[in-house]
Amino acid sequence: MVPQRRFEGKVVVVTGGGAGIGRTFGHRFAAEGASIVVADRDASAGQRVVEEVEAAGSAGLSFPMDVRDAEAASAMAAAAVERFGGIDILVNNAGMHLDHAQLPYTVEAVPRWRDVLDVNVIGALVCAAACHQAIAARGGGAVLNMSSMAAYGAGGAYGVSKLALNALTVGLAGAYGDDGIRVNGIAPGLVDSEAAVQWWSDPARSGLDIQQRLIEAQAIKRQGRMDDIADMALFLCSDAALYITGGIYVCDGGQSLAGSRSFLAS
Repeated sequence: MVPQRRFEGKVVVVTGGGAGIGRTFGHRFAAEGASIVVADRDASAGQRVVEEVEAAGSAGLSFPMDVRDAEAASAMAAAAVERFGGIDILVNNAGMHLDHAQLPYTVEAVPRWRDVLDVNVIGALVCAAACHQAIAARGGGAVLNMSSMAAYGAGGAYGVSKLALNALTVGLAGAYGDDGIRVNGIAPGLVDSEAAVQWWSDPARSGLDIQQRLIEAQAIKRQGRMDDIADMALFLCSDAALYITGGIYVCDGGQSLAGSRSFLAS
């Protein structure tokens, strides 16, 4: 089968693109013709991904940044335009992960709650706003926000931040629609990213058998893979989804069918 080239000539920004599912996104978009901007706080990780996609025949640019920093986000968008001529797609993937799911609901924990919300929600807004005009100038494109199934259960600060991100996704879809920019979100279950594996492998949780419990609760009895999420991401950002905006799409192997109480609360 001839590989698809759905993103030939497109420029894709991936925040948090230096590792995990962000790295997978970069490789998958690049394999279909896109130039990749890896925006990640870890400069060496970002550069490593750029070297990987360039070795495979694509073009890349590493831009070290914190997604909460509006000036850095604007500089990143300007660098993408200078290097590649514009931006077509933004994947808001950067985030604080599952180790923040169980922050206590106390006054003392409020500073850490703010950190989670700032990265997972405000960071996505900052990057979307920074890239908005560059995407609009190309005649439109797509923004994809990475949510989580933790938004629909007792997911603590992490789940609250992802539920807020869902609301932001809907708001951005309405605000950016006139510019031809579609905004959608994906809510994955627990997949085999480095962060997720580290979380369920923590000795403090060794008796919970989280991974096996998830698989048994799902309709599809296997571990989720980063490529499962990437398949949906590429579809939502492609021309096959030109009439789709403002949605949050679950990709969890049927985990959500097991009920609304999150495993994160266990």
